[in-house]
Amino acid sequence: QVQLVESGGGLVQAGGSMRLSCAASVRISSFTVMAWYRQAPGKQRDLVATITNGGSTYYADSVKGRFTISRDNAKNTLYLDMNSLKPEDTAVYTCNGLRPLNYWGQGTQVTVSS
Repeated sequence: QVQLVESGGGLVQAGGSMRLSCAASVRISSFTVMAWYRQAPGKQRDLVATITNGGSTYYADSVKGRFTISRDNAKNTLYLDMNSLKPEDTAVYTCNGLRPLNYWGQGTQVTVSS
C-alpha cells in the first residue's frame, strides 16, 4: 500500500523559513512525478512545485525564487524548502506522487504570521 506522510509544518513569522518533508512507503523513484500542492482556507488547491524522476522542476510563479523542491531517493523522501515566507503562503500543504495513479498525503498546515 502506497502511503505519503508529510511533516514539518507549523507556525513561522513572515520572512522565515521552513522545510516540509514527505516520506513515502515505497521507492519514490517509482513515481514519475512528485509534487507539492497547497490549499488556503476558502480557496481551491493550487500546484506549488513539481519534480520529475529526472530532476526537472517546475514552480508556480508565486513561489519561484523562494521555494525549492527536491527528492532524496535513498531516503524515499520529497522535500519543500520554503524561504522568505509570506502570510499568503499560509495553507495546508500536501504532497502528491504520480505512479501513474495519483497518491496523496494527508497534508500539513503551514501558518505564516505577519
